[in-house]
Amino acid sequence: MSLPPRTGRPSPEFNRPEPDGPPAVTPASTYRLQLHPEFTFGHVRAAVPYLASLGASHLHLSPVLEAVPGSSHGYDVTDHTRVRVELGGEDGLRALAAEARAHGLALVLDIVPNHMALPAPLRLNRPLWEVAREGPGSPYARWFDIDWEAGGGQLLLPVLAEPLDPGEIETAIEADGRGERAVLRIGELEFPLREGTAHLEPAALLAAQWYRPACWREARTGLNYRRFFTISELIGVRVEDPEVFGVTHAKVLELVRDGVVEGLRIDHVDGLADPEGYLRRLRDAVGRDCWVVVEKILAREERLAPAWPVAGTTGYDALYRVDGVLTDPAGAARLDARFREETGQPRWERTAAAAAREVLTGDLAAELATLERLAGPEHASAVRELLIAYPVYRPYPGDPHPAPEALERAAAEAGAAPVGGVRELLLRDPAFAARFAQTSAALRAKSLEDRAFYRYAPLLSATEVGGDPGAPAVTVAEFHAYCAERARWWPRSGTVLTTHDTKRSADVRARISALSQDPQAVPAPAGADPQLAWVAWQTAFGLGADGAAAERSDRLAQALLKAVREAALHTTWTEQDPAYEATVPEHLPKSAPEPAGALAAAARANLLGAALLHLAVPGVPEVYQGSETEYRALVDPDNRRPAVFPREALARLDAGAAPAGTAEEKLALTAALLRLRRSEPELFAGYEALPARGPAAEHCVAFARSAGLVAVVTRLSHGLAGAGGWRDTALPLPPGRWRPLPLLGAAPAVSYTGELPLAELLGDASPVAVLLREAPDRT
Repeated sequence: MSLPPRTGRPSPEFNRPEPDGPPAVTPASTYRLQLHPEFTFGHVRAAVPYLASLGASHLHLSPVLEAVPGSSHGYDVTDHTRVRVELGGEDGLRALAAEARAHGLALVLDIVPNHMALPAPLRLNRPLWEVAREGPGSPYARWFDIDWEAGGGQLLLPVLAEPLDPGEIETAIEADGRGERAVLRIGELEFPLREGTAHLEPAALLAAQWYRPACWREARTGLNYRRFFTISELIGVRVEDPEVFGVTHAKVLELVRDGVVEGLRIDHVDGLADPEGYLRRLRDAVGRDCWVVVEKILAREERLAPAWPVAGTTGYDALYRVDGVLTDPAGAARLDARFREETGQPRWERTAAAAAREVLTGDLAAELATLERLAGPEHASAVRELLIAYPVYRPYPGDPHPAPEALERAAAEAGAAPVGGVRELLLRDPAFAARFAQTSAALRAKSLEDRAFYRYAPLLSATEVGGDPGAPAVTVAEFHAYCAERARWWPRSGTVLTTHDTKRSADVRARISALSQDPQAVPAPAGADPQLAWVAWQTAFGLGADGAAAERSDRLAQALLKAVREAALHTTWTEQDPAYEATVPEHLPKSAPEPAGALAAAARANLLGAALLHLAVPGVPEVYQGSETEYRALVDPDNRRPAVFPREALARLDAGAAPAGTAEEKLALTAALLRLRRSEPELFAGYEALPARGPAAEHCVAFARSAGLVAVVTRLSHGLAGAGGWRDTALPLPPGRWRPLPLLGAAPAVSYTGELPLAELLGDASPVAVLLREAPDRT
């Protein structure tokens, strides 16, 4: 894949602090908490003692600014100037920060610069309400990406369930805090009225407004404002405007200045017109010590722009490498061939391209029409083909040229001259380039993550945010190269395995990924829809016997219904086929599939191996709520269920009890590494690959951090067992004497030097290990 070059190096003040200056804040780890009206700042305060004892250094909170009432996630912001009352308000947030500080913890906030809610009632978003009343002359008009020309001078508001019936229109006079104002009502919806128009007849009244209420279906082709992906209820915000940035960030900046917050996660940075410009303005505002990471999905060969003044990404790039190194490439290839043979689905590349064309010309037709109009009719086909062919989420201002591979592929479809014309527009017209990039990011997300990933199901663990279903496996050498590069250039970047956005939690993926080691364990598809049968069986296998049977059936049915609607092969969210959807649960196995024998051991080794890699590789690991123990969750809303903290289990382990089962093994491992990261962060510097020697060397992933810690993980344990185990495979250790850290129970009272026989260190009892170098202060 040919990508635009990324030149330069990361700024040392943000990634590798200068030795003479004060170090920037770097969390030892973060613990993500999903806030909503039933889980507030008060609930988090009650959990602080437990989270401190677990070993976390920072609590990462989902968005806390005022949002649509009842919102379960907070990404639908309505007011940037206030902390959300339903969560406890600003007093509650400051009290939580004080409680956290008293236990040695600090806060990281998730912020949403790209968009706001287009809520019902509309008046909840006062800036948008004023734009609807006053039109392009409103001082708030600069806040939003609205194409007034495309809308004939009106902002399309696709909020009606059905086409507008003029007989439903009513007008009224209401007090709004600034006197009496006229409003327009359509059923339960309410809109502002342009001054002096309340006396008009319905048709004239509607024509006189700066907006046009419309059926939600019109958004696909008629929308004239930028939105978040294809969600018309979220309107894009122009934070590239300094005034808009200042108003929308004032409260967050106040919280940073007051020490309430030490870090920020930037949601959907690829939605912004100029991500680097935004991040530089943000960095200037928060200072060098605030830890800032961006939610940025990187393709396999893509690297984060080195000039961005951030600590790194939120960590989906690490997720891909951790999952990939524990995936058997040969078995994944056999599953891929079987899936295509048994379902008739095309290869991944064709699946992804077809999904991109469908989404661009269907779901994003309005966005495409805007770009085609800006480019001119002679370039329309070139715009379309270049968007479809783009190999990464988007280009950026300052890139020397668009991706050469995309130019070549687009030219083959639309002609060299039109594509050359679009290339010139991208290089010379900043407004066109920004809208192209923003549309490209939305297209990649919707066509890959929310369509092609639901169609291509040879190995569902590979269809994850940041993943590559066409190349799910990562070699040990590739894994080490990635980690070494991270340690050198982005040592403060985030790492994640489970988030509120992952389609399956890490532990569900660990079980599914084990199937690549034993492809014959996947049964032939049964039922009328073989593609759905593949999805259904692997989903049920990944979840296993988690929870009560009735609840589990409901969770699986919800996840499968979402899967078939997203895949859009037989039914969609907007064009539902009730008859087909009624057959979906029939494709689920009658009982929960559970691995046995060597496959069960492989699933356990994957689960514990992924957990250790996540916590030990370069970067700042994030533990998603409840995932410090075994955590099986499917796509949202399943992964946003109330957090369950294993307080009692952790207390038993701390009292000296041996872990009972895989869930407690993971909890013991997580607590040990989080505590070590917090108490001795110097151990987690640098990176050195440690290749094993011997007949089973390929089954070992080992590396040293600094000069005092070694992590060792078993990979592809199913094949290892079939080949006779470790035999005389050994791991050459760095200089010194090394003793095992108790992870899954009591560690042997031995130490090692030189070459360590892996059969002594790893086995059925413990497929993972951490070694600490002995020193005078470790005796």
